Amino acid sequence: MLYNLLFPLAEDFALFNLFRYLTFRTGGAVITALLIAFICGPSVIRWLKSKQHRGQPIRDDGPQTHIVAKQGTPTMGGFLILLALAVSTLLWADLTNSYVWIVLIVTLGFGAIGFADDYLKVSRHNTRGLPGKLKLLLEFLIAGAAGYIIMKSSPVDISGVLTIPFFKNAIINLGWFYVPFAILVTVGAGNAVNLTDGLDGLAIVPVMIAAASFALIAYLVGNAVFSNYLQIQYVPGSGELTVFCGALIGASLGFLWFNAPPAMVFMGDTGSLAMGGALGSVSLVARHEIVLAIIGGLFVLETVSVIVQVASFKMTGKRVFRMAPLHHHFEQKGWAEPTIVIRFWIIAVILALVGLASLKLR
Repeated sequence: MLYNLLFPLAEDFALFNLFRYLTFRTGGAVITALLIAFICGPSVIRWLKSKQHRGQPIRDDGPQTHIVAKQGTPTMGGFLILLALAVSTLLWADLTNSYVWIVLIVTLGFGAIGFADDYLKVSRHNTRGLPGKLKLLLEFLIAGAAGYIIMKSSPVDISGVLTIPFFKNAIINLGWFYVPFAILVTVGAGNAVNLTDGLDGLAIVPVMIAAASFALIAYLVGNAVFSNYLQIQYVPGSGELTVFCGALIGASLGFLWFNAPPAMVFMGDTGSLAMGGALGSVSLVARHEIVLAIIGGLFVLETVSVIVQVASFKMTGKRVFRMAPLHHHFEQKGWAEPTIVIRFWIIAVILALVGLASLKLR
């Protein structure tokens, strides 16, 4: 909004020329989202506590330490992330850019699904929220609509195209199969982050790392000069998502202040589904969906651990891990929660570096 209001006045006021630069507006988005989270955080947490007397329901079949240590902690803290993210994006992004609206609507849509799921869990005082099939159906509808709009709003030469990292000019034209693929990427990312969110601070930092990586990717992909130099697909208008990613980093950093161990609030599905959906939709616009699987490899590992555990138990009656998702396996092995969280953060950084290396190594 500030860009649309102030940049046209740059001829009369030279200072407003700053709003033409993505780097300036991205920095503004980070700081604005961070300040909103800091300022509104205590009030939001007090409000959530007043409405959730028992806090987030804790799984009886989960680690027994959680029943003691985490009982009574309020959930739905993802509302704070969405508030800071949405306000900051609307302030600093170019609101005439369709990609900004697509990604923001996917994020808020997934957040709304998560909010409904969290609300039912809290109001019923158990871990059952929205029926799984209904939850997935709603996610499919939002992701499918976003994939279709992204495909139709893209230039003809990149519409429905999947790029392959580490190879020069390696692309696959999926055609109309791009929409199911977009659903797979967005819904998969949303639920992968959701599965990872099981320990204080575990999911939020890898989300920030992925958001920072895609802020760089969106900036490069949206710049004709840089994309040509790096021999990556040029996507006109995608650079504006750098501002969105900056807002996501600031909102997540502000939330981490309250989510650091011992957490004052959990993000719940409200936050985890929304942030996963945000990363998935940004990767679709930037045409770096496979790179998301590398940068977000930690989320992939957590998801695969659940799939392997369920499949193994159904086929053989035996479990591969002591408990799934993967972070609970290490808890059961006796690792301290901070040890698991910090080591998983290190893994997230390494995977992000590998993913970013794909921009140059071709």
